[in-house]
Amino acid sequence: MAYQSFEDLEVWQRSSRLSVAIFQNFENCKFFTLRDQIRRSGLSIPSNIAEGAERGSAKDFAHFLNFSKGSCAELRTQVYIARKLKVVEKSDSEGLIAETKEISAMLEGLRRSILAKSGAKQKRASRRRLKLNT
Repeated sequence: MAYQSFEDLEVWQRSSRLSVAIFQNFENCKFFTLRDQIRRSGLSIPSNIAEGAERGSAKDFAHFLNFSKGSCAELRTQVYIARKLKVVEKSDSEGLIAETKEISAMLEGLRRSILAKSGAKQKRASRRRLKLNT
């Protein structure tokens, strides 16, 4: 997958939109600790994608995509709890939960793709070194 910047990645764009939706949906939440934590986990998803992409290595990028996946699961858990506390409507929570599941799958697909390409590059470089040494 070719991209110039993290802003080009659909998973970053969608997770950024999700973060905005979280801020909007929980603006009037009376449970301040829940509101703050849910906002932090929502912000963490696109932020970790961006940070990992800018690190410069496939291994670092994959590592930060794992952080994003963890934040996605954390956010999904908090939305379930918010629904049980009647902080968010069931229909709204279902949309947020579905989006976190899709984003999580996208993150995993991107992570695997990056690691596979990185592994292929390492194999080619290793073969070139072997040819040079013979």
